[in-house]
Amino acid sequence: MQRLKEAEERGYVHNVSNHDGPSPIEYICNCDYQTCMSLRASNYTMAANLSKSNFVAKVDEEKCVACGGCVEKCPANAVKLGQKLPQKCRAEYANSEFPPESNAIKWGPEHWNPNYLLNRKNVQPETGTSPCKTDCPAHIAVQGYLRMAAQGRYREALELIKKENPLPAVCGSICNRRCEKVCTRGDIDAPVSIDEVKKFIAYRELDEAERYVPKKVRSEGKRLAVIGAGPAGLSCAYFLAVEGHSVTVFDKNAAPGGMLRYGIPSFRLEKNVIDAEIGVLRELGVEFRNNVEVGKDISIEKLRKDGYKGFFLAIGAQKSAKLKIPGEELDGVYGGIDFLRMVNENKAPDIGNNVVVVGGGNVALDVARTARRCGAENVTIVYRRSESEMPADKAEIEEALEEGVRFEFFSAPVAVLGEQSATALKIEKMTLGEPDEKGRRKPVGTGEFSELSADSVIAAVGQTVDWGGLDTGMLQKSIKNLAFADSFTYQTAQPDIFVAGDVFTGPKFAIDAIAGGKQAAISLHRYAWGHNLVTGRDRHEYKFIDKDNVGACSYDTAGRQIPPVDISKKLSMRDERGVFTEEQVKAETARCLKCGAAHVDENQCIGCGVCTTRCKFDAITLYKKYNEVPVANEELMKDIGKEVMRRIDSAYEGKPLMKNVVKMVVKQKVKPKKLKAAKPRKW
Repeated sequence: MQRLKEAEERGYVHNVSNHDGPSPIEYICNCDYQTCMSLRASNYTMAANLSKSNFVAKVDEEKCVACGGCVEKCPANAVKLGQKLPQKCRAEYANSEFPPESNAIKWGPEHWNPNYLLNRKNVQPETGTSPCKTDCPAHIAVQGYLRMAAQGRYREALELIKKENPLPAVCGSICNRRCEKVCTRGDIDAPVSIDEVKKFIAYRELDEAERYVPKKVRSEGKRLAVIGAGPAGLSCAYFLAVEGHSVTVFDKNAAPGGMLRYGIPSFRLEKNVIDAEIGVLRELGVEFRNNVEVGKDISIEKLRKDGYKGFFLAIGAQKSAKLKIPGEELDGVYGGIDFLRMVNENKAPDIGNNVVVVGGGNVALDVARTARRCGAENVTIVYRRSESEMPADKAEIEEALEEGVRFEFFSAPVAVLGEQSATALKIEKMTLGEPDEKGRRKPVGTGEFSELSADSVIAAVGQTVDWGGLDTGMLQKSIKNLAFADSFTYQTAQPDIFVAGDVFTGPKFAIDAIAGGKQAAISLHRYAWGHNLVTGRDRHEYKFIDKDNVGACSYDTAGRQIPPVDISKKLSMRDERGVFTEEQVKAETARCLKCGAAHVDENQCIGCGVCTTRCKFDAITLYKKYNEVPVANEELMKDIGKEVMRRIDSAYEGKPLMKNVVKMVVKQKVKPKKLKAAKPRKW
């Protein structure tokens, strides 16, 4: 039973022999659908009846939360995510074709799917599925953990989140909440506070006794190196460790965390949150080697000689981009990331009373708000477009305004003025011209200039990658100094080096790096064991429901819950934002419209039951649809002969002469031998 349980955990199919007659079972085979010849034949030919049992899976839509657990492991790709909201114009699910019993002899290659290991689908194309799961870069089962939280199953909810995101407490503080931006409830009144519910669940990680540490899938693995301990590196290390590999994380900083620790101020992400989630990696056996710069203190080639079989580069983009204007070399001019690092290392510079910050993203907002906490009374953000075009999070813009930060829109820096130290920033008034390559109207100068008094000028206009002395072999880089890699596998031209995060995409959000880290871990795991990087792999291709086609539905009318704020922490380096109470979690999760549900293609379902072992909500079960009885071994050839003749009768109906000719040929070519009855096996 232990062996069967382990097989179930890995998503293997329990196959029983079908040639022992109606009663005895000779063996149980635990099959991976990618290697089992029986399952491969039925998937290749799209003839599920080659492997079918008498059962078919059925989904209880009321219980289903579209978490995708069943979809990921279905060996026949018969389960896909759909929707369950009312529709104005109902889209019918289209089941796949099925070999008709009366005409199966004509089931030719035009019906087959030779690339079934490469083109698995997650979503019903007719309907789409939950917007929250679709737009989350990590495709977390949002609807699933909301339901678990509503039921008080907090530890299970944490486990479900960490299937895709090993840093949920971090994301609870800094995520850009793309799930909420597309939440269907937001089209009615306000989106569900998904991130706040996740934060409530994930902050259990802060209590060591409540942490969720996953069970390792395997007890053995390879020696693998992760270079960089930011969100991408931590994510990759976590998933590699779960697979049983021996993982070492190298980082040049004094403590792991990368930009999470050194590039985000504590009032947005407290250090104890980072430490708690890194603690889980340590419990998984991940080794951290800090103050070690690969490429300077040790080379990748030396690590290869030391037995490391693969490498994941997650060095991020931790270098501030330049303004490229006169006066930038003066004292009092800082890069945004450099300034935040100094503050996070308790080495904050004396920035004076008047600070001008250049930029419009989240880093610019973080810098401005940090400057206020460092004693600057007059902080101004200079941005070349309008407020509505600022890429920064709208909530953080509001918080900055509340803290006294001023904004100069339609303004671009021209020069930093001063002799040895900065005294002012010269700016030019801008207007919007023709659209650029992204469709946004390009700012153009008006020739109107002014000056802003400045003791310090801090440039938060972007970040670049610092490759240092890394010996990356055949790895290629773009004109922007980013790594080239396959967009699906994250493998570079140097086969044993994989990349993800900002070093690959350019500066993005933590959740993007975390999602990339997991996918790179899957590839590196396969590479380490010598397996193909793409076959049978989830391609994470999602689309969400057509909101314009959603009909009237009933819903809880409660308003969106607001987390508490500790005003005693205002303008301090502590995070003033609190966490939902349990009552707020119950009220907020009740607001979810439950957009998605799984759907089973009964023609393709083989009735193996793997889906039922993955569901945490008892939403998918097997029911008996057929009543076929296995053919005994000694009757096998006789029954095959009867079936061949039946199919010939069907194929040549109305052509009696041709039918007789074909039957004669078949009888001459197939001379059945009398088979002995199968003997009972002794175990």
